[in-house]
Amino acid sequence: MSYLVLARKYRPRTFSQMVGQEHVVQALSNALDQQRLHHAYLFTGTRGVGKTTVSRILAKSLNCQGADGQGGITSAPCGVCQACTDIDSGRFVDYTELDAASNRGVDEVQSLLEQAVYKPVQGRFKVFMIDEVHMLTGHAFNAMLKTLEEPPEYLKFVLATTDPQKVPVTVLSRCLQFNLRPMAPETVQEHLAHVLAEEGVAADAQALRLLSRAARGSMRDALSLTDQAIAFGGGALQEANVRQMLGSVDRSHVFHLIEALAAGDGRSVVETSEALRLHGLSAAAALEEMSMVLQRMAVLQAVPQAAETGDEEAATIARLAASLPADETQLLYSICLHGRAELGLAPDEYAALTMVLLRLLAFKPSAEKKTLNEGPGAGVASPTQPAAAPAAVSGGVPASPRPTQAAVDEPRRSAVSAQPNPDVPP
Repeated sequence: MSYLVLARKYRPRTFSQMVGQEHVVQALSNALDQQRLHHAYLFTGTRGVGKTTVSRILAKSLNCQGADGQGGITSAPCGVCQACTDIDSGRFVDYTELDAASNRGVDEVQSLLEQAVYKPVQGRFKVFMIDEVHMLTGHAFNAMLKTLEEPPEYLKFVLATTDPQKVPVTVLSRCLQFNLRPMAPETVQEHLAHVLAEEGVAADAQALRLLSRAARGSMRDALSLTDQAIAFGGGALQEANVRQMLGSVDRSHVFHLIEALAAGDGRSVVETSEALRLHGLSAAAALEEMSMVLQRMAVLQAVPQAAETGDEEAATIARLAASLPADETQLLYSICLHGRAELGLAPDEYAALTMVLLRLLAFKPSAEKKTLNEGPGAGVASPTQPAAAPAAVSGGVPASPRPTQAAVDEPRRSAVSAQPNPDVPP
């Protein structure tokens, strides 16, 4: 038997197996239990969060026959009846999936809608699932508007898209919309641990943490990366192997960089940047890791009670947070973010990384500047500012005020007006 990838092997078959989308599961389960069924559903969200999975579970819930063949609409499909097994294997006649990315024209949509006039063959409902619906042409959207608004009672539309902004509002207004959110790294890590326990694969907690962060909220991406990591590590997941596979920067390099920046050690900064280049590590990954560490430092500086317990790096981050003022931490974080965006503009990303790190060092407020801004001489006027008015002379005699220009010009105008004008007779 051929190997089945983890993303397909552990695809949820029921709503109870869905992970990280409780708000969608609860709404659909209650609607099914109460028989309050809409005629069109729109599932939005980034890739790998469960849009197609939810649509298949919904189709099974609408057509489930029960283990004894006497079942009805349910929020917990049995998974063993003919309808459930056929939908899982893609052989159910009354469930049609259309990939709008490759079938985006009006002809393909009209061909699909022609099937709407026929009643279901096997199940209670026909279900038309259109994936990446935002790829349809304008004419294709217009062709389906009438049927989408008033479909036959036995027909349900399920639309899925990663870019709902491109879907016409006339379509959006006809659908019940659900946004599937990116999953938290903790949720992804917990599910990966469950999957690997089922597979009997040993894994380090730190390795799972790296995979869950690299997935960026997508469970499918996390399972695909886990498949790759198992092959890379020879059947086991270890932090060093996963970090090498992902090209992630070891946090020890990041900690050393921040320590060097706090100490103003430019030589260590340049040497660490060169070490990253020699190891072939991503410059973008280095700045991303550094930004994450600085963010945790800033949170710890603002709210000391927010220290994470049970984290191996917590003590090191707390020490670094104590070594830098809060304003410098904020400045370094901002420069890292802007530097990350500039990497693509440079001919050599490692040279750009070095320049960003040196910028972090150059813009670091020095002790001399702080002394000038906060010391006793902070009130001395700069050469470009006017001097303050002179103080009173000791002895109680006030200093004579400096005459204004108007006072100087007044006697001159009086003297001129007193002279006789030869052109005017006396």
